[in-house]
Amino acid sequence: MTAIKTVGVIGSGQMGNGIAHVAALAGFDVVLNDVSADRLKSAMATINGNLSRQVAKQTITEDAHKKALARITSAESLDGLANCDLVIETAVEKEDVKRKIFHELCGILKPEAIIASNTSSISITRLAASTDRPERFIGIHFMNPVPVMELAELIRGIATDDATFEAAREFVTRMGKQIAVSEDFPAFIVNRILLPMINEAIYTLYEGVGNVEAIDAAMKLGAHHPMGPLELADFIGLDTCLSIMQVLHEGLADSKYRPCPLLVKYVEAGWLGRKSQRGFYDYRGEKPVPTR
Repeated sequence: MTAIKTVGVIGSGQMGNGIAHVAALAGFDVVLNDVSADRLKSAMATINGNLSRQVAKQTITEDAHKKALARITSAESLDGLANCDLVIETAVEKEDVKRKIFHELCGILKPEAIIASNTSSISITRLAASTDRPERFIGIHFMNPVPVMELAELIRGIATDDATFEAAREFVTRMGKQIAVSEDFPAFIVNRILLPMINEAIYTLYEGVGNVEAIDAAMKLGAHHPMGPLELADFIGLDTCLSIMQVLHEGLADSKYRPCPLLVKYVEAGWLGRKSQRGFYDYRGEKPVPTR
């Protein structure tokens, strides 16, 4: 079984910097990769800020904070991942983008290195087939935000071998996460259940059953959800929600997974949620305001 000591993370956005944060805190050396120095600088500032909040809450010590930051290095090229034992891809939820990354990555990594995708919906078997090591490829789907959420899904492709699965299990456990093992079906477990609920909430808005505030309040107060489904959709990113629903609709060929036309319209408008400052809520003012 591969001894994982150095972890590469491709993508320094919300998921990538969260994985880097937790992995470094767990004692792994981390190489964080992105295409620009500005993105990497922003990611390191986010990690530092999140670690500082943990110190303020007394969940970690200041010494742990400093040591975690020192374990993270940045790389603007995939070449910087050459010595990693495990590389986790957190790119946009588009299969062609991920395949292109894996094709380039395979020529750089050492033969025994494991590749993982943090995809929330795309077939691990198909992604693995685009690499030179399908037996050393696995899905490790962390929940967002990574430093807070306790769960990670492990998904084997048809070719994933036992040693890779056990190495991934040990890695995730050392990060302090609970594991749910999922079969390689579209959207796995969490998003197979969560995204159709969000899509149905958007249909409820689309059909005029309730407005944004009413729908979110109903689920928070009536079902005890910590966030309303439309608020959660904005947090996830409406483009990501749409991508997952498209994977479900195409992969399972069932009309119940058809993305709501209103979700499609918001994405076409570039209203992607918090990251674009507008979605089902407008975040440009002092407090979020519903857009419908």
